[in-house]
Amino acid sequence: MLNRRILRIKAFKVLYSSVLCGNTSLSQAESQLDQSCEAVRDLYIYMLGIVSPLTRIARERIEAAKAKYNPTEEERNPNMKFAENRLAALLDGDDDFQKVFNKKKFSWAQYDLLLKKVMNSVVTKDYYKEYMASDEVSLDADCRLFTRIFEEEFVDSVELEQILEEKSIYWNDDLAYALTWCCKTFRSLAKGEGWSLIPLYQSEMLKGDGVESDKYFVRKLLQASFAGYEKYSAMVAEAVSGWEKERLFSTDVVLIVMGLAEVVTFPTIPVKVSINEYVEISKFYGTPKSRAFVNGLLDRLVQTLVNEGVVVKEGKGLM
Repeated sequence: MLNRRILRIKAFKVLYSSVLCGNTSLSQAESQLDQSCEAVRDLYIYMLGIVSPLTRIARERIEAAKAKYNPTEEERNPNMKFAENRLAALLDGDDDFQKVFNKKKFSWAQYDLLLKKVMNSVVTKDYYKEYMASDEVSLDADCRLFTRIFEEEFVDSVELEQILEEKSIYWNDDLAYALTWCCKTFRSLAKGEGWSLIPLYQSEMLKGDGVESDKYFVRKLLQASFAGYEKYSAMVAEAVSGWEKERLFSTDVVLIVMGLAEVVTFPTIPVKVSINEYVEISKFYGTPKSRAFVNGLLDRLVQTLVNEGVVVKEGKGLM
């Protein structure tokens, strides 16, 4: 599930938090890293669980309309396509999914305001109207609809963001990634594949010899960054001048430290890959000037380590 870009971000957040606190031990940092990684899969499970509550809201609205004193013809004979969608029924009847969801003690029961707001938005959208008007009645059609809902209704929802922040300190910034995996799950379910808990690391999803462990990678990255922080941050301090020193306690320095630690620690990862990864992360967690700062300084310091013989890569073209 978790790719190396996400794992680098997870390690970066833990290291940055440790630097700010100043008294975090490596074992505490590793524990935080493990919890943060597992939290992404938890969020994926939690968001999958919203399918049935949204369906319930639709059914309740139909029943309420039927119970009116003088319902319209449409209210007496409603379109039940969404209210009886096959995806909700499939997840409700999947023992494995329900076992995992309930074991986590997850529930959407207290968030009817959000659910109703989402449905109010969904029913106004062209994709929903086209779905309801179509003669196609299938699990595939239902999965395609929920893919659109997940793609368009959740990412920028302030209410959902507040709910997720209340439920877990580790769910910040992970929603889009979790939703992507929900949509992948919808596509696999539409093909008739059963639901199963996704392996936490992408390397665990790959088969064959030579697959390097992503869990080992992120643990080793955090350990190397933690152990080398003073050395690498001192290199940064020596390399900057004048106005740039204001960055010495910023996210930029943490990213540069991690880049140096990665280049030194992992002989099979090309230098350019490592540098590019931290430059990309700096776009989201730094200032407008971070990209140029991280790129230029990290490149310069890596070259210094290469010249000193500290960086050794296995194979051609990795420098």
